[in-house]
Amino acid sequence: MSTVSQSLHTAFELVVQLDPTLMSIVGRSLAVSALACALSCGVGLCLGAWLGVARFRGRDAVLTVLNTLLALPSVVVGLGVYLLLSRSGPLGFLGWLFSLKAMVLAQAVLVLPVVTALSRQLVEDAERAHGEQLRSLGAGPLMRSLILAWNERLALLTVVITAFGRAVSEVGAVMVVGGNIEGFTRVMTTAIALETSKGDLPLALALGCVLMAVVLLLNAGLSCLRRWRQRVDGVTSPNWGATFG
Repeated sequence: MSTVSQSLHTAFELVVQLDPTLMSIVGRSLAVSALACALSCGVGLCLGAWLGVARFRGRDAVLTVLNTLLALPSVVVGLGVYLLLSRSGPLGFLGWLFSLKAMVLAQAVLVLPVVTALSRQLVEDAERAHGEQLRSLGAGPLMRSLILAWNERLALLTVVITAFGRAVSEVGAVMVVGGNIEGFTRVMTTAIALETSKGDLPLALALGCVLMAVVLLLNAGLSCLRRWRQRVDGVTSPNWGATFG
């Protein structure tokens, strides 16, 4: 049996037998990424919805900076958070460096521009299509952003899934601020990098398969929800008049 096939066979056994080390890493990784995604989405969806309808001086500059942040390398985010949380940094008194809290913060900062930019684009497109009608009904910017965001909720759910996928697959930032400490701050991506460098391919392959399976299940669930929504509601335009009664 070749090394690759043997490694795959062992990896499959680790997953099927729910290996404690594997499950510990997976659980820690999902918890960190879920919390980071919740924090970034809580801020990013609101900010993106507001940017989608707001018009103010300097908006183009803000959007340029926001779109630039989409390409921000994860290691740069990790470095920035490291400097903030280091002993001599402004947030050093928190004592979060090399902890799960630091990893959550780094992932939230990394994902925030993605959530904000994508949600802003969705709401702005909806504003172009329906904004004039909403304004004629007396809706202000805040009301329009809320109504349009609700109308685009399934599309925004796609943004949330994208954000989680970005967070859970990130490696650079969490390794910098978390330290990849075994049993404490080691998550799926950092464990894959470490185990591969050590030559422990079965664990790395098992973690990689679980990581892909999690993202696949989330996207499959979203696709099923979208198809169910289309069957229930049909393809109809929103009744804005009923909204304002």
